[in-house]
Amino acid sequence: MDFDPALLRAFVAVKETGGFTRAAQRLNLTQSAISHQIRRLEEQVGRQLLFRTTRAMTLTEDGEDFLHYAEKILHTLDSMAQRFKPSPISGVVRFGVLENFLGERLPTLLCQFGRAFPSVRLDVSVGMNLDLQPMIKAGELDLAVVMAAPGSEEGTPLRRTQFVWAAAEFFDVAPGASLPFAFFPSPCINRLVGLGALDGKSVPWHVVFTSQSQQGIRAAVMAGLAITVLTRDDVEPGMKIVDGSYGLPPLSEAEFILVWSAGGKTPAAVEFGRLITQMSGVDGPTRR
Repeated sequence: MDFDPALLRAFVAVKETGGFTRAAQRLNLTQSAISHQIRRLEEQVGRQLLFRTTRAMTLTEDGEDFLHYAEKILHTLDSMAQRFKPSPISGVVRFGVLENFLGERLPTLLCQFGRAFPSVRLDVSVGMNLDLQPMIKAGELDLAVVMAAPGSEEGTPLRRTQFVWAAAEFFDVAPGASLPFAFFPSPCINRLVGLGALDGKSVPWHVVFTSQSQQGIRAAVMAGLAITVLTRDDVEPGMKIVDGSYGLPPLSEAEFILVWSAGGKTPAAVEFGRLITQMSGVDGPTRR
């Protein structure tokens, strides 16, 4: 037995408003139209749902049970309509992000946005050695998550982090020996921070491993081949922080910030940026 949702809405409206007249006003129908819909519904069900007198209108016992099912059906229909409502937003969002910012949350971000805005195509650049700032300034990206010094007013702060020197737990070198490093290719921010801290220090070092992949760098470190620069949040079990060991100087703090290109704030990009800030626990609108 298939029930017309219009009849279900009329029935629920009569119950919630307490009468046919007010139900008709709510649904922008005439009172006679509401009466006709309730009569059709009762004929379809084969049972009386409403008990009407000149003074009051109440639900029968069957009406009480039917109301429960009708409300559940209408709630499901409304939720489905909302979920699959065509989005007025379309276009392309060009987004750049450092590999260690979103991590395992990137698929969730893409899934949520794709479901909410199915007409938008995402062009996402992910990596550690991407020079995102020039890409933003050149208009090659609409928005990007980059690193900056704490307190930077260039973008919207998302999360603060601390750079550290990291090595395998069993890593060791002889005193005075050249320190082996694993780095991403330039212009990776981790590499720049590490080499900048070593500049002018009397610490012998050499690059023993280079990879464009964060997993590649981690593999080299876990194998005991090299020391690298990571954010404290990226230090994994099996690694140790070696700040202060082997003459290594302390490293700086940084902030992940959301930045925009001059013409990047399209409706689609703004919605994507809003979702990023929400996932980062940041309230309020983004700023350029």
